[in-house]
Amino acid sequence: MTYRFFTPARASAATGLTAEVYRQLRDEFLGPVPTFQALSAVPELQAATWALMREALLAGDASRVDRELVAAVVSRANRCRFCVDAHVMLLHALGEHALAEVIARGGTPPEPRQAELVAWAEASRNPATAAWTGRHGPEVTGTLLAFHFINRIVSALLDPDLLPGGLQRSPLVRSVGGRLYARAAREPKEPGRSLPLLDAGPTAPPAWAGDRPVGVAFASMRAAALRGGDLLGDVARRTVEATVRWEDGHFPARPADWAVDLVRDVPGTDRVGTRIALLAAFAPSAISVGDVALWRLSHPGDADLVRLVAYGAVTATDHVARALSAAHL
Repeated sequence: MTYRFFTPARASAATGLTAEVYRQLRDEFLGPVPTFQALSAVPELQAATWALMREALLAGDASRVDRELVAAVVSRANRCRFCVDAHVMLLHALGEHALAEVIARGGTPPEPRQAELVAWAEASRNPATAAWTGRHGPEVTGTLLAFHFINRIVSALLDPDLLPGGLQRSPLVRSVGGRLYARAAREPKEPGRSLPLLDAGPTAPPAWAGDRPVGVAFASMRAAALRGGDLLGDVARRTVEATVRWEDGHFPARPADWAVDLVRDVPGTDRVGTRIALLAAFAPSAISVGDVALWRLSHPGDADLVRLVAYGAVTATDHVARALSAAHL
């Protein structure tokens, strides 16, 4: 695994909150995976993102297969190859070998209920165009929103290959890898165990979550990620937020040129930051070494880069979340 712009500190050297997050990752997931190592530059964001993924994807009584299916399909809609490969492998770990390979090929499952779930997850990339609403329970909905955020973090900060040379795209490797993780994937997880990692903030959980821990985790992730907007001025933030609303998740044909055009009226000191945030929202893999080098002239630390990417990612995720209709939950 290669990180695109910086190499995080080794997980074995972690202390404090980050060490606690890694402990839960070892106990309940696949260990300190690269996504969370990249986020370790901002421990409160790392903890909140882990809490959201745990409470949405892993904990509670909702079907884990349904949730892994949603995670894989949202990742496919967002063109996050790394996340598609990871969650196809986890479908194999759950014993869903045929379903995993259908999703890996970009197909739709023949089982009607799963096909409906796939269509719902795919439509969420363009929620306004699709008149998309929520029609699933808190953990499934939380999984969908978690991966709209995580996909963008991963595509911005990590190389797309889960294994060297893209080996994870071999059906045999996917199946064998899934079997290695079968026990961890199938163990039930108690809801709420991640919540002590979070700051107790005033933000209310969203209506779609009811009283489930996933709502507290989502509110915490959203608050932590939105703080990245403080790195930009008012005009820059308005540009990012308005663009996310009117473009409704479309993929720019030429992301670099598209972003340059959008930041022409932004004050010069904010142009590169606005460009990175916009790309994080729409086409995160298009963030370039040159973009990051220019950003680092005024913000040399890894933490500010992670915060900026998270701001773009959560702005796009918020656009999806606003389209949820409580009447359909």
